[in-house]
Amino acid sequence: MIQLKQLSKDFGGRRLLREVNWHIRPQDRIGLCGENGAGKTSLLKILAGRLEHDGGDLQIARGATLGYLPQDGLSHQGRPLFEEVRSALAELLSMEQELRSLEERLMQSQDEEMLLRYSDLQHRFELRGGYRMESEVGRVLDGLGFSEADRSKPCEQFSGGWQMRIALAKLLLLKPNLLLLDEPTNHLDLPARNWLEEYLSNYPFALVMVSHDRFFLDRVVTRIVEIWNGRIEEYPGNYSRYLDERERRIGALRDAKKQQDEEIEKLEAFISRFRYQANKASLVQSRIKQLERIERIDLPPVRKSIAFRFPEPPRGGQTVLELAEASQRYGGHPVLDGVDLRIERGERIALVGPNGAGKSTLMRLLAGTEEPAGGRRIPGHNLHLAYFAQDQAKELNMERRVLAEITAAAPFDMVPRVRDILGSFLFSGDDVQKKVAVLSGGERNRLALAILLLRPANLLLLDEPTNHLDLQSKEVLLEALRGYKGTLVFVSHDRYFVDALAGRVVEVGQGRIDSFLGNYEDFLRAKQHLGETGHSERRVETLASAPKAPEKAAEPKQERLRSYESRKEDKKQRRRLEKDLTEVEGQLQAKEEQLSELERQMADPAFYQDTQKFLAATHSHQALKDGVSELFGRWEELAEQLASMEEGEQGCG
Repeated sequence: MIQLKQLSKDFGGRRLLREVNWHIRPQDRIGLCGENGAGKTSLLKILAGRLEHDGGDLQIARGATLGYLPQDGLSHQGRPLFEEVRSALAELLSMEQELRSLEERLMQSQDEEMLLRYSDLQHRFELRGGYRMESEVGRVLDGLGFSEADRSKPCEQFSGGWQMRIALAKLLLLKPNLLLLDEPTNHLDLPARNWLEEYLSNYPFALVMVSHDRFFLDRVVTRIVEIWNGRIEEYPGNYSRYLDERERRIGALRDAKKQQDEEIEKLEAFISRFRYQANKASLVQSRIKQLERIERIDLPPVRKSIAFRFPEPPRGGQTVLELAEASQRYGGHPVLDGVDLRIERGERIALVGPNGAGKSTLMRLLAGTEEPAGGRRIPGHNLHLAYFAQDQAKELNMERRVLAEITAAAPFDMVPRVRDILGSFLFSGDDVQKKVAVLSGGERNRLALAILLLRPANLLLLDEPTNHLDLQSKEVLLEALRGYKGTLVFVSHDRYFVDALAGRVVEVGQGRIDSFLGNYEDFLRAKQHLGETGHSERRVETLASAPKAPEKAAEPKQERLRSYESRKEDKKQRRRLEKDLTEVEGQLQAKEEQLSELERQMADPAFYQDTQKFLAATHSHQALKDGVSELFGRWEELAEQLASMEEGEQGCG
């Protein structure tokens, strides 16, 4: 469909792309990867016709349509949301208008030619989905997180992130032959990401995208194209497979380079030894030509493995922090209503829910930066918390340079490591001497996060810490948080990040919260078990706390009362279930503590110096994970049985 032949691009005196040959086929699903500045966005712009290439050819098949979504910078105004998004279907709207015009004219005159035109147009309109147009627009808007009330709002009332959602909605409805997406999940919450993942997985045409969301790449793409040193390298499969295959290829390339270096060394030694001997002149010339013909092997840069460890957190109480019947409202609008949340020492809690559900409000109540309108915030013993807000960058000193800013905030024992930490957050070389005032918004956020992670704290509250981080920086942060010995509450729209960290998921929505044991995958599975769709409307914690149904009218005695023996057996079964559930909970807690302790040990780089110890720990880690998964499945089964029994008793009681 699209072919690049010997394509080159220079940028800022540097050869960004050099003689690239690449073929994009219909129905390809490609993820573009590479270091920052490698040229991913530039290549997308060249494909989209937004940037001229400097050499070679770009061939596009006749009739191919392309749709491009940049990272940001798009805005819409002048029309209500629904009308603006529907405008993407301009051809269908034009056909609909012509159909209406023909219908009016046919009421006046039954012209045969006009009837044929109407019939043909109606058939094509139906085939193109014209009669489903309104519902399709609604489906896409719902999927991307717009509410029913949003549909009539003027577009100019939506903020930058929502403006990009509008642009994405229009692009998806347009259904071009090739979708070019630059960070499409940047402005999406987890529910919208899940929907987009499903939509793109079933997209009938080709797709090329850049994304720093590993889970999203794994689920959507079937081929990775890496840009390095101006050239591209293709890898079949998703992102996880690419990482494994890349390591294998680099290993093979390293071996080949070693052999090549040895061969070059021998040739150069021969030339140097016999260069001035007349009887060896022909042999020397032969070796020189042989040396010139060798195509030198270049190795990709080694990706630094920066092991960042948090300072030892101060010892706190078993209950770290608690909200009791906490409520919050803004201008009469209730955001949280009577929320109860207890955070225990060592927990890793992910707050999830759609944008605007109240996650950041809940974080501010936990951090103590806002007082609840009702209820109480109860800090635990010796609480030391560190809070990263979405606008944390505002706290930076704009007049300082990057290195000076982080050094001023670092504890004494961390000062020698601040350059490494800056490097892990994409500040290297001259970047560390830039003034904070000249940094972009994303760079300031990364600096603020790096500074926050230096401070000793036994409770970390992180509100979207993964924003503006690339895949490697996210991995550094993830590994650091895995080794963190304190308590963690965080909001992230990165599914891989949430799955890898969370031990409990708290869903925020409609002023309430629901708690689910496990990571995000467990949370989705639990909701599926409960038969829920969309956002949970279940009150917190237990089914038993739900209001009882009104008592039924008196019925005949033999139909209303169960036999004594049946009641007795039910009680025995319930006690047995409760006992089994308690035992499984104890086993689950013990396994999770063992797993947490092992992961703490494995977070220490020195741990890997003993190969036998490392291999044994790896097997133990997998066995513990399998054990936790099996016990959680058993816990779900028992809890479901107990809940069903309680519902049955309420219905018959």
